[in-house]
Amino acid sequence: MTIFILQRLIRAILTLVLVMTFAFLVLRLSGDPAIILLGPDAPQDAIEAFRARWGLNDPLWKQYLAYIAQLFTFDFGVSMRDQVPALDLVLSRIPATLSITLPAMLLKLAIGIPAGVLAALYRQSLIDRGVILISILGFTIPSFVMALLLVLIFAVTLGWLPSGGQDTIWHAILPIATLSVGGIGVMARFSRSAMIEVLGQPYIRTAMAKGLSWRDVVWKHALPNASVPIVTLVGFMIGSLIAGAAVVESIFSWPGVGRLIVTSVANRDLAVVQALLLVIAGSMILANLAVDLAYGLLDPRLRKARAAH
Repeated sequence: MTIFILQRLIRAILTLVLVMTFAFLVLRLSGDPAIILLGPDAPQDAIEAFRARWGLNDPLWKQYLAYIAQLFTFDFGVSMRDQVPALDLVLSRIPATLSITLPAMLLKLAIGIPAGVLAALYRQSLIDRGVILISILGFTIPSFVMALLLVLIFAVTLGWLPSGGQDTIWHAILPIATLSVGGIGVMARFSRSAMIEVLGQPYIRTAMAKGLSWRDVVWKHALPNASVPIVTLVGFMIGSLIAGAAVVESIFSWPGVGRLIVTSVANRDLAVVQALLLVIAGSMILANLAVDLAYGLLDPRLRKARAAH
């Protein structure tokens, strides 16, 4: 198990290096931050001073080496726009993002998994068809369309909820609902498929033939085995919590990491975007590592196989 964890950590480090290298190249080849931040009508001497201040006149390879050297010293640079440490700016936005993404994640789990399991247990029934229909509608409607529909219904037409801001708990309801609807549909469909596959296995029929109650078969045999592929989806969703909030936070004017991504990319705020990508990639890698460890707890066969290697 120790070797397995070390292999995953080495792979994680390589992944981070590739992500940061890709971000470095794309950001510097997609536009001049000096012109974007100062404007195309800015004096040429101001543009040149800006480039000299941030080392943009250096060759690309020299900029890259300086960038990597900074990362090894845990220096993530300073925001070109706000003149504050980039990592501090990113970390200050994380609580706002988590305040809507974590409740949305809990709703995905609390509604999506039971709905999928229920649909699998009552396959081809009205319950199953209803869950499939609702889940399809949930994950096929784009998040920005869902957000606009919710604003139109609950903020504009009914006037029950505010359409944007972060002043009260009521401001968080529409963003949370928008983030959770699609995920509930995906979780329900995935849980249903995993449960149906497990229920068709020979050991389920054997358990039934031994006289076990249907409840014992479901809770002690079917659900534990169906949870292995479900954990994969949960890990992916947890890892993408921050990145998935970009559109929703922009629509609802929510001051979180997702909105910071949009504004920083638009302004070519290099240090901030690089710090954002590092945080997002790191969270996804940690989530995947947690999923791999959870596999060993849920399925002893996987744990023994990894121990043998």
